[in-house]
Amino acid sequence: MNLYKKTTLDNGLRVITIPIENANSATVLILVGTGSKYETKDINGISHFLEHMFFKGTQKRPSTLKISETLDMIGGEYNAFTSKEVTGFYAKVEKSKIDIALDWISDIFLSSMFDEKEVEREKGVIIEEVNMYLDTPTAYIGDLWENLLYGDQPAGWRVIGEKENILSFDRDKIVNYYKSHYSASNVIVCVAGAIDSKKTEEKVKNYFKEIKKSQEQVKVKVKEVQSEPGVLLHYKKTDQTHFCLGVRAYDLFDKRKYALALLSVILGGNMSSRLFIEVRERNGLAYSIHTSVDNSTDSGYLVTQAGIDHKNLEKSIKLILQEYKTIRDNKITDKELQKAKDYIKGTTSLSLDSSDSQASFYSMQELLEKDILTPEQRFAKIDEVSIDDIKSIAEDIFVPKKLNLAVIGPVEEKDSATIKQLLKF
Repeated sequence: MNLYKKTTLDNGLRVITIPIENANSATVLILVGTGSKYETKDINGISHFLEHMFFKGTQKRPSTLKISETLDMIGGEYNAFTSKEVTGFYAKVEKSKIDIALDWISDIFLSSMFDEKEVEREKGVIIEEVNMYLDTPTAYIGDLWENLLYGDQPAGWRVIGEKENILSFDRDKIVNYYKSHYSASNVIVCVAGAIDSKKTEEKVKNYFKEIKKSQEQVKVKVKEVQSEPGVLLHYKKTDQTHFCLGVRAYDLFDKRKYALALLSVILGGNMSSRLFIEVRERNGLAYSIHTSVDNSTDSGYLVTQAGIDHKNLEKSIKLILQEYKTIRDNKITDKELQKAKDYIKGTTSLSLDSSDSQASFYSMQELLEKDILTPEQRFAKIDEVSIDDIKSIAEDIFVPKKLNLAVIGPVEEKDSATIKQLLKF
């Protein structure tokens, strides 16, 4: 078992080190507790825009070319990401190159210039990223699903933002957002892989000594109001109809999240799940169908997503709702529960083979939950879940007033009433 170590420096910066025996790589991951849920309507999309700007130039590496070739020259992997609650940056390198990774990532994180010309140029890049998502129904349906659930509040807005906002950003807005959200106490630096914890901690302390302190920002708490099934139809000429069908569920701090995860595996988590067998194998309706769970700090849901022939929308909805109803009204078997437990433990263990996965596993928990469970502790929570626990949460979530359906395809608003009639258990 890898023994992680967490230290909080005098300036409030949290450092997590995870030595991994026999690893050939080392990963530096920086997580910041900000994302689109921390934005106001007029600057929605700025967290993501700012993430792009870290790769545009520092005093030491004054161009995108200089920044990218630093790690390209040693075969390193690097990228960044923005979600609703987290922004992250990482560099993964061969173990002897960890100092290069630390120097590089601290440089872009602390010393980016956010040049006005680069801000203007990047607008075009991000507008094209928006267009790419709009042209990718398998991705865009997820945005529509969350918009249906949460509406006009930060949880319901797109991480990437709207085009009008993107075009309105300037250097002042970017810098102000950076200064107010990228505070030492809101940042975690995690290093995992072939490292010595004590030496690495000292290096991080040195590389990040210039990190600024500012008042921590708070996000607006998600409001959830629903009394009947919800439907959102988005008309688009597509070769398939894509949909998300699911229910409101539990947040990250709800103990029922472990039973919910198992329930989603049993329903549609793998190729031997109930929905995969029923919708794909027995009825041939979809190539891909999958059920997943989202647990945010103050909201959560379970959702099944699929792409099907336009004419099969009604049949697909009925089959999925029947499986939801069956698992609500009847107890699962011991064999099904054990298979789901072993599946989660197995996939988690396999994913943790790499230094970047280890870094993410530990630091995401620390950032969002302020508490870290080891894999073994997480598995113990999974093992505690009983058949009755599964039945209890299925009875709680599979009710009409928590049910929602988002659809992309050649569907029109006049179809809404007909489709809504299908949403009953």
